[in-house]
Amino acid sequence: MELKDYWTTVRRRWRWVASCLLLAVAAAAALTWAATPQYSSSTRLFISTSQSDESSAYTGNLFATQRVTSYADLVTSRQLAERVADDLGLTTDSRLLTGQVSAAVVPETVMLEITATDPDPQRAADIAQTYGEQLTELIDELETPQGKRDAVVKATMVDAAEANGDPVSPQPLRNLALAGVLGLLLGVGVAVARELLDTSVKGAEDVTEITDAPILGNIFTDPDAKRAPAEVLATATPWAESFRVLRTNMQYVEVDHEQKVFVVTSSLPGEGKSTTAVNLALTMSQAGHRVALVECDLRRPLIADRLELDGAVGTTSVLIGKIDARDALQPYADTSLDVLACGPIPPNPSELLQSQAMEKLLVDLRSDYDVIILDAPPLLPVTDAALLATRADGAVVVVRHGRTTRDQLSHAVERLEAVDAKLLGMVINMTPAKKAGSGYGYGYGYGPTHEAETPEAGRRRRR
Repeated sequence: MELKDYWTTVRRRWRWVASCLLLAVAAAAALTWAATPQYSSSTRLFISTSQSDESSAYTGNLFATQRVTSYADLVTSRQLAERVADDLGLTTDSRLLTGQVSAAVVPETVMLEITATDPDPQRAADIAQTYGEQLTELIDELETPQGKRDAVVKATMVDAAEANGDPVSPQPLRNLALAGVLGLLLGVGVAVARELLDTSVKGAEDVTEITDAPILGNIFTDPDAKRAPAEVLATATPWAESFRVLRTNMQYVEVDHEQKVFVVTSSLPGEGKSTTAVNLALTMSQAGHRVALVECDLRRPLIADRLELDGAVGTTSVLIGKIDARDALQPYADTSLDVLACGPIPPNPSELLQSQAMEKLLVDLRSDYDVIILDAPPLLPVTDAALLATRADGAVVVVRHGRTTRDQLSHAVERLEAVDAKLLGMVINMTPAKKAGSGYGYGYGYGPTHEAETPEAGRRRRR
């Protein structure tokens, strides 16, 4: 991935980045708020030797420098912790006391700094002071040769411990800033990982990697899609406008044929191919074309329920010779669209759709209509749609944005190519709207659910 790809990924999946950032900051804030404030206090010891002349002093200084590191280790010893606890009259375990104290050698010096932390600032000072005093006594005991009174090395306290009212932990600003940086990095990492693992189709770039077929339309997500098609397509919503764009693009498909038969299908169920077929057929009929919508998904029919039509008679009834196609077609609402519903669900859908009766039905419909749209089953579960496409002028494949994977789309295209069916183009369905408004001026002059204002109404309103 290039830098611009990372930026595109972050913009596309900004919710993941924001969520990780907020969770990290919230967790840091909760931990900071719940943490007990800790106070610290320090004391310093100077380590020296008893050498007097210049050469011996230099040797003694080297000796003290070497010994001071050992004294730093003594600070965390259990023996010293027990002596401090006895001196302070503490009943806590010496191991717990050891965890409250640390010692560090000041670089390039013989200074030893002892730091104690405790929830009580005064007790922290008492612990640090007592540690310094007890370590001084312990060094004197350890460095006094047997049979002598004076120690070779002695420790002198140069800085007494004092109580400090400012807590050393937690540090809210530091914790929140660090959590913000870590949350941001985690969010970007999660977004990039999901992008790399996500193989769904999310735009024209993904489609062009699989096929050279054109993108005929992008259908936006819109709550108006749940309304009756005749009602919503008569308004100036982005949803309706996207189908008008699709209708315009379909006029350039198979321009040499006066009567056109299109198969509308998808890779798998749930990608919106039936809704697309219904709205495309209705939009074309609104443009003055004689349009017939034929339901060829004889396994899971949806059109009759969607358009509130009688589903008892339809394609199945015509194919078995029970009724003539002209008698089975039903007008939809107050439109010029004629619909041939599924009819009874047959036990052998594939045989019916591949029969001579199906071919005759298409010939009869071509003689009566300008455009025939076949709502076919998905391509991957069954071969019905691919075989229907060989009898039609071609197939339009509906792809659901963010759900149809590139592998699924590739296999669907291969199904059509295997039977020499023509792929007319792709429709990307449920594309997220980039703006809450109507896009490129949709609704200019009228609202999203109102017809355009007439000149007479405009003059009355201005008065």
